[in-house]
Amino acid sequence: MLYPQANAARTVIDLSGVWDFRLRENAPWKSIAVPASYNDQCPDAAFRDYAGISWYRRKLTIPAVLKGQRLVLRFDAVAHNARVLLNGREIARHRGGFLPFEVELNGLLAPGETAELAVEVDNRINHSTLPIGAEGATAFFGSDNPGIPSVEAGKRIQTEKGINRPAFDFFNYTGINRPVRLYATPRAYIRDVTLAPALNGEVRYWVDTEGEGQIRVTILDAEGRAVAESAGAEGTLRVPEPHLWEPYPGTPYLYTARVAFGDDLYEEPFGIREVKIEGTKFYINGKPFYFHGPCKHEDSPFHGRGMDQCLNVTDIHLYHWLHANCFRTSHYPYAEEMYRLCDREGIVIVDETPAVGMWADEHYGWDLHDYHAQVLRDMIARDKNHPCVVVWSLGNEPSTDVYPDKAWDYWRPLYEKAHLWDPQNRPVTLVGCQNIYEKDRIVPSMDIVFINRYYGWYNLSGDLETAQYAFRMELDWWEKQGKPVVLSEYGADTLAGMHSATAEMFTEEFQLEFYRAMSECLDERDFIAGEMPWNFADFATCQGPMRPGGNRKGLFTRDRKPKLAAHYFKDRWAKRE
Repeated sequence: MLYPQANAARTVIDLSGVWDFRLRENAPWKSIAVPASYNDQCPDAAFRDYAGISWYRRKLTIPAVLKGQRLVLRFDAVAHNARVLLNGREIARHRGGFLPFEVELNGLLAPGETAELAVEVDNRINHSTLPIGAEGATAFFGSDNPGIPSVEAGKRIQTEKGINRPAFDFFNYTGINRPVRLYATPRAYIRDVTLAPALNGEVRYWVDTEGEGQIRVTILDAEGRAVAESAGAEGTLRVPEPHLWEPYPGTPYLYTARVAFGDDLYEEPFGIREVKIEGTKFYINGKPFYFHGPCKHEDSPFHGRGMDQCLNVTDIHLYHWLHANCFRTSHYPYAEEMYRLCDREGIVIVDETPAVGMWADEHYGWDLHDYHAQVLRDMIARDKNHPCVVVWSLGNEPSTDVYPDKAWDYWRPLYEKAHLWDPQNRPVTLVGCQNIYEKDRIVPSMDIVFINRYYGWYNLSGDLETAQYAFRMELDWWEKQGKPVVLSEYGADTLAGMHSATAEMFTEEFQLEFYRAMSECLDERDFIAGEMPWNFADFATCQGPMRPGGNRKGLFTRDRKPKLAAHYFKDRWAKRE
């Protein structure tokens, strides 16, 4: 599915703004901003914690000038399930809150006409959603022994107020979180463009179209000069003396594939780069690449999980300030605007499905498997051309040691499908949780190993010397597996401004000493391919005794003020440039 683009052949109308909104049927309508999560837009607990169906509405007019065009209504993300109605008639449904969907309006609304557009949003989470709800789930918090769950996240918690407990440690921000657009194309149009470049300048391409017409593909360099051209729905172009897309601090050079088909036109930015793994090393363009950058969330005051271009730009500039080169889209695909920005800025992305909180039960989630596969396929289809995306993540912290054979049977087919569906055949991973790693079959089988570890925080809390000992014991085991390993989460909750002469938990000093201790262990091992602290910035969670105002593991506060640890990593990562 192509990102909406306005050009000589296509028109895009942004439907962002103030819509009508109500939580319950027959409730009075209120004003609500789109795109944005609705939860924090009204000082009412009913807004923040509501679980159920809510309603949006606005007037939709098709400009008369678009007569004769193909008309499409596109939603970039509605969390978690959506039903779209036009003048009370259902025209679309979509399952899942982090990927786009669209519906053609031709025959439903004519140019020059106005109709009421309504969207029903269901934000309830359970064992049929991704991410899942905490129905019979357990969480690994506060255990002194790795892999032993000590606190239940809650069995089915569904009260008369509609509270729906997540099985994940971030707030269930919901609503129309990303842009809504009306766009127009010629009736014969370009449906999709797929690109697979190689370091020698060869660019394989596939163009999917609807209708009759001739296809021509032209490659433009960064200055807009044509450097290669071909005709046909698929083929191979050769870019002479190619400039490579290099991750930060290199130059993320971007070419553009201009595709013409009849009266339609689409321009797809792309980079020429190669990703591969040899032994315990990860390579980009034949050079060893070490992942160093904090994971993050789509999270900010007021907007919640709503797309915010200003916030995206600010965050990426802070990544440059940190000398960071990457992040993981924990724990769901982000808005496409962020990927396009990272293409420009050279920030590498590990792209993750919203399969988080999938703890073990006797069925091991098989009711979700087909849906999970569809989400994975849709994520790859959306993000396949982005040079910033270098690894696909199947999910985050499933239980893989309790039923290791069932975990293998569930996750291995997804691993194989990710390779099958990706035209660039990027490496694939599954992010492992703090578990009995010797029993795990599936995480060690990934192309690159990503593990989340909290020695010194949730485990061996506050005892950094023993935490180092335990972590080194585990790293001895991973060294024997012969794979590149990334420490994909590690951190300590830290209240900004809380200090002590000795490094005690929750102080900025402890967070600093925690990271120094973990860095010492990482720096001893040649097979370590990266470090991704948890988290870039403090973020909202559901309330609980361990979450004062949310998860406070950020290197920055939620409003992007640096803690001591941010300065530590700024200095540490500057030495890697």
